Amino acid sequence: MNTKTHPLDVVSPERIAELVDAVAVKKVRLGFVPLFALAVLAGAFIGLGAVFYIVTVTGSDLGYGPTRLLGGLAFSLGLILVIIGGAELFTGNSLIILARADRKITTIQLLRNWLIVYLGNLVGGLGTALLVHLSGVLSGGELAQTAIEIAEAKMALPAHEAFFRGILCNVLVCLAVWMCFAARNVSGKVMVIIFPITAFVALGFEHSVANMFLLPVGMLEAGVFDLPRAASNLLIVTAGNVAGGGVLVALTYWLIYLSPHRATKG
Repeated sequence: MNTKTHPLDVVSPERIAELVDAVAVKKVRLGFVPLFALAVLAGAFIGLGAVFYIVTVTGSDLGYGPTRLLGGLAFSLGLILVIIGGAELFTGNSLIILARADRKITTIQLLRNWLIVYLGNLVGGLGTALLVHLSGVLSGGELAQTAIEIAEAKMALPAHEAFFRGILCNVLVCLAVWMCFAARNVSGKVMVIIFPITAFVALGFEHSVANMFLLPVGMLEAGVFDLPRAASNLLIVTAGNVAGGGVLVALTYWLIYLSPHRATKG
């Protein structure tokens, strides 16, 4: 096994690229049932982080910045559960493009993984939204109003803004996943997740899987279902997420560390 180390005794970025490559190959070979089940879990986990965010920001008197910061910290729960608990998240799986660029997998294998995981995430997000609504946790008052306002604000975003916010979001999400490969223990993984995820939430970027929970739960609380606008937001944000994680992170690192064009070692 390659045991490349970094001078600071952490896993080197080049070694991370090799690990991401190897894990991507394993991901696309998963059977339908485990892959779909793990994807449903990821959608549910992100939904739990999102409802934690709603509760955290509601009624805060700390001001816009500090409130968003705390909300982002709460939302980090979602990716922590995905990484540590084990689940398949569509946005993180944008990194699989690296293995496709490295010719370790086929385009069909890549698209199969994305389709199954996306649908599983959607089922998990919708199911969690329904469970939260039925539980009464957000029913009435400020919490319900927060959920409604979040959903409405997302659906009101102009298409170009939603797209670019999707790009910026998944750059940070995929960097969080990428850095998890450098962590040597659970606490290390948690720490490298918290800052990028807190940042994307605080900055108002758009995450397709989070929206699979936030849009339906807001509509459930409002009792008004604007499915065309919700679907439009999801599709546009999804495209941005793929561009951000797949192109700006995965392909960039492939070009630097794995492509035939990388610099030769002296």
